Amino acid sequence: MEDSLGYWDALAALDWQVELGADEAILDLPVDRFDLPAPVPVTKPAPAPVTVSAPVTPATPEVDKVTIARQLAESAGSLETLRAAMEGFEHCDLKRGARNFVFSDGHPSARVMVVGEAPGRDEDQQGKPFVGRAGQLLDKMFAAIGLDRNVDGDGGLYITNMLPWRPPQNRDPKPEELAMMGPFTRRHIELAEPDVVVLMGNHACAGLLGRRGITRMRGNWEDVLGKPAMPMFHPAYLLRNPAAKREAWADLLAIKGRLR
Repeated sequence: MEDSLGYWDALAALDWQVELGADEAILDLPVDRFDLPAPVPVTKPAPAPVTVSAPVTPATPEVDKVTIARQLAESAGSLETLRAAMEGFEHCDLKRGARNFVFSDGHPSARVMVVGEAPGRDEDQQGKPFVGRAGQLLDKMFAAIGLDRNVDGDGGLYITNMLPWRPPQNRDPKPEELAMMGPFTRRHIELAEPDVVVLMGNHACAGLLGRRGITRMRGNWEDVLGKPAMPMFHPAYLLRNPAAKREAWADLLAIKGRLR
């Protein structure tokens, strides 16, 4: 049967039903309110990859180079064993860049022991301290007061340096290098037993006295291991500043007077 309601009639009938309280439309099929919805499939997350960490290597404790040097120096009972201990010391990086190990020159029985700073190019090539221009001036200086590295006994001269290896490009010794090699130098003085120690330059004073300022210190007697020590201008400084030779001559005369 055809629907006899027009548009406006149907709208009026709908408004009437709303006024009566009808708020839901009747579906074609009944609603089963007890029917449960289909379960939503749960996707399990992929297991996290297992990361195998590399074994942790414990940090290597820092080596106390000064303590090792002190132990080696104290165990040396002669100049020969001291030389071997120094030459075999592997904790100073200067050793890797130097050509030769420079221990000493002259006679250990000499009454005067000169302690310089470090080998230069000529010293590194020949394996002896003070053989370059500065060394030639040093020989002339001490010859003026009757001392010679080639002579044994009272007229002799014994020479060494704070460092036995040449620093790169002839740079100044570093404080840590002086501290590291200092125990060897002090033991060197103890074994040689000179009457007078000559400290040539700032770095020799820093290594054995713990102080710098050679301009103020020169000419004044100091004490090194119970022995009189005279700080002096380094011959290399005198080559650059000839006017300072006057003060160096005064220091040489003071050394000569002390030996008397």
